[in-house]
Parts: sequence; C-alpha cells; structure tokens
Amino acid sequence: MKWMGVLLAGSLCLCPLLLAQETGYWRAMSSTARSITGDVDLSREKISINESKGYWMAQIRTLAPAEQSALFGVDLNSPGSGSLYRLNLPGDKRFAHKNTLCGGEDVKWMATYSDGSRLQIAFFSSSAAPTLTQDALSNSSSTALCGVFQYER
Repeated sequence: MKWMGVLLAGSLCLCPLLLAQETGYWRAMSSTARSITGDVDLSREKISINESKGYWMAQIRTLAPAEQSALFGVDLNSPGSGSLYRLNLPGDKRFAHKNTLCGGEDVKWMATYSDGSRLQIAFFSSSAAPTLTQDALSNSSSTALCGVFQYER
C-alpha cells in the first residue's frame, strides 16, 4: 500500500517536468505549420501562434504511449511525452498567410508530443475530448482532427 502512494507522488512530481519539455518558442518545421500556424510559443497556460496575443489553455492529462503512437506515429517506447489540452481558439482567427486552423470551426482541444528538440501539435474542433486510437483517428468525423503540425527548436 505504501508503494502505491510513493508511485502516485512520483508521477505527480513528473507532470511539471513533462510539460517543461513542451514549453518555449518553437519554429515551424513542416510545410503545413509554415503555411498555417507559423511559429508557436507555449507557456504553462498559454499558446501564442504566429505572434498572436496568446490563448489560454489548460492541461487536462498526459497522453498514454499508445495515444502518442496513434496520433503522432511515434514508437511506443520513444522517450518523449505528450499532453492533452483544453482551449478555445476562434474559428475565424487567421494566422500565417491568412489561414485558419480548422476551416472556420472553433478549436477546442490540442494534443502535443515532444522529445525535447521537436514538437508536434494536433488541433481538434470536437466539443468532446478526442478519442486518440487508431480506429477513431481514421474516422476524422468522429474526432474532428483539424491537422497535425511539426516544430523544432
């Protein structure tokens, strides 16, 4: 019973460390990131896209390795970490090259994965939290996946 408490306390202590891997300024790497979002800057509570004023976000939970693999295509044993965030980005907000994130729909969820030098971000427009399984993601209407964007330090 004691070891369960130690394990829980240890995992709670790791949460800020996992988030720290995602925070900071990231340069757009993929062509979709360069053409739609531009560079991003993540803090513990806000995301700034293409030098925008910043939008509030709340970390909901860390992603399981199987979710990271299904969404971002990373190996199950990769050393990186990911998180699911709740946010509200207006659908009419235009970023790089006057593009929107989700074709005019409000963005409600964001998932991230970082290995320290690279960051991937997926945006979702669904009201409910996205289901991050291979099956659910292959049916984009059920997850409302707007896109996956890649960045580097």
